[in-house]
Amino acid sequence: MDVLAQAYEFESSKLSLKTTNDRILASRKAKDLILSLNEIYKQKKDDSIMDLMKRLTAIKRKVEKRLYKMPKDI
Repeated sequence: MDVLAQAYEFESSKLSLKTTNDRILASRKAKDLILSLNEIYKQKKDDSIMDLMKRLTAIKRKVEKRLYKMPKDI
């Protein structure tokens, strides 16, 4: 499966992210997809690829926000 198809599938999938491991894996997968899409964007300069990268970055930030939040008792 090519990178664009993987990115669309990742974007449309429902992320449960119940465990820390799920969040870590989702964050890493999003990062890998974004970097791969960036290499394609450098060659093609297609705006739809840039929009997809922005949406994946938003998902990645949301996941990382849940992953790295501070506990309340500190």
